[in-house]
Amino acid sequence: MGDEDLNGVIEQLCNSKAEEFHLIGYEHVTGKEIWECVSEKYKKTGQPELHQIVNDILSLKVTKFMNFMTLNAFRGNHF
Repeated sequence: MGDEDLNGVIEQLCNSKAEEFHLIGYEHVTGKEIWECVSEKYKKTGQPELHQIVNDILSLKVTKFMNFMTLNAFRGNHF
């Protein structure tokens, strides 16, 4: 799988997770924000295998995502 294909799969998964959050009342969540939250831990360790990325995206909980967004708001980081 090439980088372009991999990026497409990751983008689809993040958009799917954002849609899931929309269904439970978080209408303004984007796929990009999901990816920023999930990929934050990869900055220190490097990008893991595809199966780990998929698991991290699909198992992301709203509480973890909201904590990430709150901390970034306090830091002044905007996506």
